[in-house]
Amino acid sequence: MIEVVLNDRLGKKVRVKCNEDDTIRDLKTLVAVQTGTSDHITLKDYEIHDGATSLVTLPKGITS
Repeated sequence: MIEVVLNDRLGKKVRVKCNEDDTIRDLKTLVAVQTGTSDHITLKDYEIHDGATSLVTLPKGITS
């Protein structure tokens, strides 16, 4: 089991425990349960658009 630390849109850090083989959908579900949010938030809400760059940080030992 690993712990993923995420920043929400208000700058609050959310710590979510999940398995290394969980999918992004699984992670989104865990975050939604923990924070009380839903999938109604869009990429546009996060200002993610065509050509946008996002940074995903993985813990040591995880490779793509």
